[in-house]
Amino acid sequence: MKCMIPNGKDIRMSTKDKLIKAIVFGSSKNVKFRDLRQFMTGVCGMRERVRGDHFIYTKAGISDRIVLQPNGDMAKPYQVEQVAEFFLHYGGTLWRK
Repeated sequence: MKCMIPNGKDIRMSTKDKLIKAIVFGSSKNVKFRDLRQFMTGVCGMRERVRGDHFIYTKAGISDRIVLQPNGDMAKPYQVEQVAEFFLHYGGTLWRK
């Protein structure tokens, strides 16, 4: 995927940028569950724990946790919206160790 910048040059978006765009700014109805998992662990740096079909994400220093369940191979739309709100709320905190 390419993105135009003000000087007219195009730049390639990284996988991380594509995930952020798709999950935070895209449609919540067309997100694969594996992409949402990759977003939580790779982009947000969350620790993943699995209990049955529940995927539980936590991070030191953040009191909230996210619990996700797949809907087949897709993510549930309301959970994608929950992750987007979480990312927007904690954005800067997620990159600190």
